[in-house]
Amino acid sequence: MRRREVFVESVGVIGPGFANWREFETVLGGSNPLPSTWALTTSPPCLPANERRRAGLPVRLALAVGQQAVAAAGRDPATLATVFSSSGGDGDNCHALCEALAGDDRQISPTRFHNSVHNAPSGYWGIAMGATASSTSVCAYDASFSAGLLEAAVQVEGSGNPCLLVAYDVPYPFPMSRCRDLGGVLAIALVLVPGPGERTRNQLTLGFGRGACTEMEHPDLERLRRHIPAARGLPLLQALTHSEPSRVVLEYLDPLRLIVEVCQCPSTVAG
Repeated sequence: MRRREVFVESVGVIGPGFANWREFETVLGGSNPLPSTWALTTSPPCLPANERRRAGLPVRLALAVGQQAVAAAGRDPATLATVFSSSGGDGDNCHALCEALAGDDRQISPTRFHNSVHNAPSGYWGIAMGATASSTSVCAYDASFSAGLLEAAVQVEGSGNPCLLVAYDVPYPFPMSRCRDLGGVLAIALVLVPGPGERTRNQLTLGFGRGACTEMEHPDLERLRRHIPAARGLPLLQALTHSEPSRVVLEYLDPLRLIVEVCQCPSTVAG
């Protein structure tokens, strides 16, 4: 793959111990342990009442982190192309469907059914934001963050238009968690644009390579990185805070790695 170049306009992040980018920066700069359990419980007010009642945790999480990034970029969400990336989708809903099919009645709720598809958060985003631009939903197991980032970068480069990347994961309930323990709830959102501007903060150059993945300096954030697929993107967020150019190695499809070279935009450095 030839190297791809995009620019980061804004960031959203939600996880245990941080509800937004500012709180994440505070965690990065300290050594306090993160809470062992955490979950996003509120439904986004942007959804109509019926959809708020039906939305599961993955939808609430994806919409909340996506709204953070879009608001920080000052963009109209209705016009943004989107890429949604998740390793497992809605595990709670999948568990409920399996329970229903294993019972005597075996009747499936229509709401459960339409929430079971992998692009459900994309659909809810379209409803909430009135978005009509293209939307792509991807899944690549533990490489899902990198696959989403690469897909969004290719779309930005090919179309010349901004794109919102939303990567999210929530854990599976028991007994599925015995086979696939995702370790927690976390989401990252990036607004990517084709060139520098007043709001761009970092330039990213993407390519393939090999080697050991970049680890987090904070021990609890490193634990998240190892156990939550969406958290494989945390080293990139860490690099976005550095004043000097840096190189981040992200997990991709073995034996390849996604290599991301990160540098601040001149306007960011000057500001």
